[in-house]
Amino acid sequence: MVARKTQKLLDWENLSDEDILNMRVRDLGLQVQGSLVEPLIGRLYGELEARRIQFHPPCYLADEWLCPDKVPIIGIPFCLAHPRLKHIEQKMMYEVEGATDTACMKLLRHECGHALNYAYELYKRTRWRQLFGPFTARYSDSYYFRPYSRRYVVHLDGNYAQMHPDEDFAETFAVWLAPGSDWRRKYAGWPAMKKLCYVDTVMSKVAGLPPVRDVREKPPWAASRMTSTLAAHYQRKRRALGSGFQGFYDDSLRSLFSSQPAGGSTLKASGFLRRYRRKLVNDVAKWTGHRKFDIHELIGTLIGRCDALDLYAGTDQTGDVIGLSAFVTAVASNTLRGPRMTRL
Repeated sequence: MVARKTQKLLDWENLSDEDILNMRVRDLGLQVQGSLVEPLIGRLYGELEARRIQFHPPCYLADEWLCPDKVPIIGIPFCLAHPRLKHIEQKMMYEVEGATDTACMKLLRHECGHALNYAYELYKRTRWRQLFGPFTARYSDSYYFRPYSRRYVVHLDGNYAQMHPDEDFAETFAVWLAPGSDWRRKYAGWPAMKKLCYVDTVMSKVAGLPPVRDVREKPPWAASRMTSTLAAHYQRKRRALGSGFQGFYDDSLRSLFSSQPAGGSTLKASGFLRRYRRKLVNDVAKWTGHRKFDIHELIGTLIGRCDALDLYAGTDQTGDVIGLSAFVTAVASNTLRGPRMTRL
């Protein structure tokens, strides 16, 4: 019986996508050792050693990127452990967060910032609160940010440092840790420089110390304990993301545009959107009161989906602009309270 189970774990990568989706996550037998993420974790630890930081946060495979609240451990999406799972993630979600080595390292450094913050309880320090704000501030599913503010570093997309003081610290730490980031030159004259200098100072003080808080709890949402199938996992993930899901607008875009060139027009829908982007941004901002930056980002998402779906514009461009304006206005009115982000 044991041999049969072991054989099953070894053979799943040769199954069809449909068969893998019907498997329970824990039955995949995933682990960090020998996976695609193992050398990247090693690279992160090397960067910490270069800074003489003694504590290396343990990493495990989870259902998403996370560092549990006040627990110095890093959860990495299980899909990054194996090429087949990255392929399925792309197929089901239309994107893979941390798919490339560069993107994965950026996220690892960010989560490492959380882990070190918790390990040494830096958030309790007066200067930490003065610079980043109250750690106890309420988290929200969405937030407004100032795209060009110099009070925050820019690391992850979406000006993520502006979401919460804890995220601000994690982003600042990630910029500080990244080899070759040249943060002293890049952020010279920015108010964010005070935060970077604080990270530089405080990390030099705790670098050789053991963590104040150890990892004792079982890591939450571990892939090794997930009893749901991959199909159920992705169904929940899509539902939770709502309009943040890449394929959320696909049906509407298919109704606005065509899957084949029509009437002699070979203009791609994405090209059509780019051509009228400025007009759409100005009109929708005027009608809805939302920031032009947010509408510009929304249209960028629609352009990406039009390319992925290989859609074409029709010959009646005036009618298409009117229909598209109505659609973007409706989407903006219903979803643009602020860029929707999930906590990392």
